[in-house]
Amino acid sequence: MAGLTAAALAAVGFLAYQASASAPDDLGRARTPSVSPSPGASGAPGGSGAPAAKKPDPTVLPADSGTGVRLVYALKDRRVWLVDDKNKAIRTFEVMPSTVSPQPGTYSVTSRSGSVTGSDGVPIEHVVRFASVDDVTIGFSAAVDGSMASPDPSRKTGGVRMGRADGDAVWRFATIGSKVVVLP
Repeated sequence: MAGLTAAALAAVGFLAYQASASAPDDLGRARTPSVSPSPGASGAPGGSGAPAAKKPDPTVLPADSGTGVRLVYALKDRRVWLVDDKNKAIRTFEVMPSTVSPQPGTYSVTSRSGSVTGSDGVPIEHVVRFASVDDVTIGFSAAVDGSMASPDPSRKTGGVRMGRADGDAVWRFATIGSKVVVLP
């Protein structure tokens, strides 16, 4: 009986692994619907009729992000843009910052690794390194399991995490020597 139970558990584990490996990276993520205000809605509290102040669109490439082909990382916004030679953002996405961040400025990709274990013990892929702060190497990566958990604030880590599809895009885009612009 114990042999059948062990075989059944092994089969279930294998099938679970297959399902997780082939699931889309964004499965289970909340999606934010775009909602337009109804015609005639004031949008202001108290019904004064004055339009509410618009918040800037976080997906728009910041104006002070440099020129040329580059990867832009905005620390405060927790967002990355991949920018082509026509100064057009071809992709943007949110990231989970590490506990150690680089100073704003312009950097270059110094090294890359296809698959390693992160300083937090998590298996990661598509590591693109571009800076070092107090002996902590800073780079972009994606957890193999697709997670983007907040890093343990008591540990010095340099991994800026993103979803697997975004990690694939950064891997293809940011080769050795590619420009990385870090904004506040």
